[in-house]
Amino acid sequence: MFSSIKNFFVKENSVRGASLILIVTLALSNILGVFRDHFLAQKIPTDRLDMYFAAFRIPDFVFNVLILGSIAAAFVPVYSGVLKEKGEKAAIRLAQASMTMGVLAVSIGLIILFFLMPYLMDLLVPSFDLVKRTETVTLARWLLISPFFFTISYYVGGLLNSHKRFFAYSIAPLIYNLSIIVSVLLFADRLGVQAAVYGVIIGAILHLMIQIPAVLRIGFRFKVIIDLKNEGVRRILRLMGPRAIGLGANQILLVFFTSFASAFPGGIAIYNFADNVQTVPSVIFGNSFALAVFPTLAGLSLKVPDEKTKFLHFFNKSLRAILFFIIPATGLIIILRAQIIRIILGYGFFGWSDTKAAAATLGLFAISIVAQGLIPLFARTFYALHDTKTPMYASIVSIVVSILLGFFLSRSAIETASGVSSLAFAFSIGSWLNLFILAICLNKKLKYSTEEIFSFLINVIALTAIMLLVVQAVKMIVGGLFDIDYVVYLALQIVLASLAGVISYLGLAWLFKFDEVRR
Repeated sequence: MFSSIKNFFVKENSVRGASLILIVTLALSNILGVFRDHFLAQKIPTDRLDMYFAAFRIPDFVFNVLILGSIAAAFVPVYSGVLKEKGEKAAIRLAQASMTMGVLAVSIGLIILFFLMPYLMDLLVPSFDLVKRTETVTLARWLLISPFFFTISYYVGGLLNSHKRFFAYSIAPLIYNLSIIVSVLLFADRLGVQAAVYGVIIGAILHLMIQIPAVLRIGFRFKVIIDLKNEGVRRILRLMGPRAIGLGANQILLVFFTSFASAFPGGIAIYNFADNVQTVPSVIFGNSFALAVFPTLAGLSLKVPDEKTKFLHFFNKSLRAILFFIIPATGLIIILRAQIIRIILGYGFFGWSDTKAAAATLGLFAISIVAQGLIPLFARTFYALHDTKTPMYASIVSIVVSILLGFFLSRSAIETASGVSSLAFAFSIGSWLNLFILAICLNKKLKYSTEEIFSFLINVIALTAIMLLVVQAVKMIVGGLFDIDYVVYLALQIVLASLAGVISYLGLAWLFKFDEVRR
């Protein structure tokens, strides 16, 4: 039995198997994320949570710019190509050299940030008073520990993805979220917001440890190698540059929005809570399919006719699958947004005014869920084609638009609800702009059938519209029969309305013979 469990951890997965693993584990991870936010809102005052989320921003900036772009855009395609063309020994050496370079770069960056943190925090949260800024600096310095472990962990995850082994990689976020939840539950009453910070650090370490047995099984061994003459390393550096700029632009958006939201009491926490809820469908249905198909796309070439046909097949199949699931999920979040926010956040220190502001923010965030769900697939398709510049340009243009729009809209707001929700609206506009640019540019490269996708899209929207009528009817019936001011009846309303909607949607999809439910 132990052997069977061990083999499941390390065995190679097909695209279908990988998609299933990622959907299930990402769903579980996001459910845990919901519980995490629930306990954070319940156990820690909102103004203290402003400090917690603000403290995250700068460590996240470094990790996303220096590492995440390198792995997603450059490391996996280059490593996959070397593995296919030159064999395992050359590929492992490339991984060791790339990881050494990444860990060194991040370590130097984190040390510099430790000393610059007070000055950076003055710019990030100018509306905080001196005491609050000083405490935020302390939290941010503690949080600098987590990017170090995440750097190693994400390189390990990139290796596992390249070898189409997704299980250990996919459960790492579960362990991370569990660590934060346990820490908040056990220590928040005594340590306050520091309990969450300690949970993050321990979670980052466990995020790495859970993947080590699987990566050792594929033959990788940790070794310090500095080899800038390696052609693969140079290629990674060339490819990661544009992606790092694109991710840097996205992080700059978050920095600006954190600064804008700091002008409103509880604004940073409300923005982040609503953002975490609205990312659930895009992570589960967008990222999962994009991650699962990426190694397969990266291993194919458009120059070979048979491989180009396979490339288009896998791309179109993933695009349809994302649309099929994410459009109805978006509809459910929009129509049940008030109930969702109340059931997740409406307890403890998170007051009624905070709840109303979060619900309004979630509604405007939800406008962009479909776009956010598709962007990872389109971006990774460009990466598979060894083109990191197009996603970079699309990201920069959309983020500049979002920042300008967010600045003017938030400046005109007079209270937290309108101020924070205006930032969500600006974010949504930028997300759709990003997707449109990527879709137009990718169509020029692939010449995929837009007519077929458009027809499929119309059918999914029609089924979703019927589903939402069912959801609204059930919601009103339950609301009329029970007092939904009580948590148990509010939960009953959400569960019954969602269940009725899902059954009606999948039932109609089965009736009309959609491949996504028939196969």
